[in-house]
Amino acid sequence: MILVVVKTALIILLMYFGIVFVRDYARTARQQGLGQASFLSLGVVGFITNFFDTLGIGSFAPTTALLKHFKLTADRTIPGTLNASCTLPAFFQAMIFMTVIKVDPLTLVAMLAAATAGSVLGAGFVSKLDERKVRIGLGSALCAVALVMLAGQVQIMPRGGTAIGLPPGKLLFAAGVNFLLGALQTIGVGLYAPCIALVYALGMSPIAAFPIMMSSCAFLQSAASVKFVKEGAYDRKATLAIALFGSVGVFFAAYIVKSLPLWILKWLVIVVILFTAAMMFKAAFHKESPNK
Repeated sequence: MILVVVKTALIILLMYFGIVFVRDYARTARQQGLGQASFLSLGVVGFITNFFDTLGIGSFAPTTALLKHFKLTADRTIPGTLNASCTLPAFFQAMIFMTVIKVDPLTLVAMLAAATAGSVLGAGFVSKLDERKVRIGLGSALCAVALVMLAGQVQIMPRGGTAIGLPPGKLLFAAGVNFLLGALQTIGVGLYAPCIALVYALGMSPIAAFPIMMSSCAFLQSAASVKFVKEGAYDRKATLAIALFGSVGVFFAAYIVKSLPLWILKWLVIVVILFTAAMMFKAAFHKESPNK
């Protein structure tokens, strides 16, 4: 019964975001155009990153890297674009994994509610930041994600246990951490890797992280993205392309591929993430010539 309520609430929230987004997209396309980046190129980015997102790698850092390297959008709009464009793929991920993986309903609801609350507060702050602050935030976020992934690669993260839920004390702590992760998600710190580390550390089954982190992201991104849309702090064309192609990537990964050797790929992603972080910091702290 609880899962039915959660799924219904998620559908309603997604519909609300969809209405806000479509209105803004149509108005902007009519009045000022949507930029020069190729819709297909943006879609390929969405397919690739959300494909691997469904397998647990996370999509925010790789999407940031690709958008940055190929100059597909302005740096200032990246946080809003990440959240808005991945809302639909995250919705499908949440629906799939809440259905196929068993997790304690109370644990699920408490953690996704905390993440959503954190994201609403975070989006209102991040959407008003200037480009330099966004670059510094994204660079820091990318470094944090890379460190978490590196910890997993060298096997220093906790191994987890077999539980599918948390007792009251641990649940209160987990909800507090997820609140913080929800706020950080709005500036580009993907929730997946930190959430996996959190449930591992608290003794839960690693597989239980999937419905928790995916439903958390689906709720928080739907809520936070409305703020980004209303502030105009996102790329409309990139959002639509990544959302549509990314959703195809989700279903391809969930129902066709199912499993994939990811060890080498994760090392490559770590290198790309750190390189992108360095580029963000360089751009943020670059000073114009005094002779200008």
